[in-house]
Amino acid sequence: MPYTSDLVDELNTLIRFDLETGQQGIKVHKTADTQVISAVQRLHAKGLITQADGGYLTRLGREAAEHAQTMLGILTTGIAAGVSTQ
Repeated sequence: MPYTSDLVDELNTLIRFDLETGQQGIKVHKTADTQVISAVQRLHAKGLITQADGGYLTRLGREAAEHAQTMLGILTTGIAAGVSTQ
């Protein structure tokens, strides 16, 4: 199953969290792009963040954010290192 645009929006939201501290959350304002607002609401409904407008990562959310950030690092390092896809 390929990533849908909704999943990509959720992944992009998860990588915004600073995993160095559990004391820093995010706040999504009413003026944010509708994709961002919807992604945050879906993450909250899935139990990954504490508030429908942002907040903090839950335990499951932190694990998901760690995986999302690791995946991004692997994929971008591969591109930066000139890794062949063949």
